Amino acid sequence: MKILMPVDGSEYTKRMLGYIAAHDELLGAQHEYTILTVVPLLPAGVTSFLDRAMADTYYEDCAQEVLRPIKAFTDQKGWNVQLISRKGHAADVVAEFAEKHPMDLIVMGTHGRSAFGNVVLGSVTTGVLARTKVPMLLVR
Repeated sequence: MKILMPVDGSEYTKRMLGYIAAHDELLGAQHEYTILTVVPLLPAGVTSFLDRAMADTYYEDCAQEVLRPIKAFTDQKGWNVQLISRKGHAADVVAEFAEKHPMDLIVMGTHGRSAFGNVVLGSVTTGVLARTKVPMLLVR
């Protein structure tokens, strides 16, 4: 199976990875994992003061801050992973990636807010659910 795991380095990411590791009978090392982190775009007012190389360095540093510890964890578990970073709005990027690179499953950590909380505060998970037909496993 090809499994997409969007990550942001939060406590919810750690819980999701821990859940997958603890339930090896579900997903285990035999699958192909794509670990995707999405770095929000810098505001236009900021980018006008930066050259392209500085902005690219910023995006890469942000991505590596999230991916570095996850890479260490997945290496320890022996998982077959591909680490990818993108820029943009997380829900849009995750859903688009899952559609362009056919995935069998998306596994995401979630805050577990109420429906009202998602309307008021927004949710990457809700956004991905609304934009993709790929089955999802949500870990709370």
